Amino acid sequence: MKAAVIMGSTSDLAKVEPAVDILKKYGVEVKVRCLSAHRAHEGLSRFMEEINQDGTEVVITAAGMAAALPGVVASQTVLPVIGVPISGSVLDGMDALMSIVQMPPGIPVATVAINGSKNAAHLALQIMAVKHEELRVKLKEDRKTMEEAAMKANEEVMAKYQA
Repeated sequence: MKAAVIMGSTSDLAKVEPAVDILKKYGVEVKVRCLSAHRAHEGLSRFMEEINQDGTEVVITAAGMAAALPGVVASQTVLPVIGVPISGSVLDGMDALMSIVQMPPGIPVATVAINGSKNAAHLALQIMAVKHEELRVKLKEDRKTMEEAAMKANEEVMAKYQA
């Protein structure tokens, strides 16, 4: 099981690291790169050639402002690409969100919330779980744990406010 995580700038690293941690927790091999679509386009293209051949199954891309990176990556692969819009400009990530979701027909980028790298990782895991039963089982177990925690919280609230 392999995934790639590409960010456009090292300033995005703190917002991307949670995704890397989640993927690794599930046993996914993760290649992490900082390759700007604008400033490192040749290096990005070389990396795309590499992951198109090495068994990588999904790509998470994170970028702010004009956020060209997810679209450029999607234009160079038929692998699923997940875009994470990053806040950081005066528009607080809305510019990146609008850029990523407005891809032309035929070059889709799945898009999560601004700074939503955790959900990007979970979406990547769900995509890979189509092929990998062990991921599907672990995701179901983790969902059950989340449900149990939510129900416990509900019981605590009910107990606090019951007359």
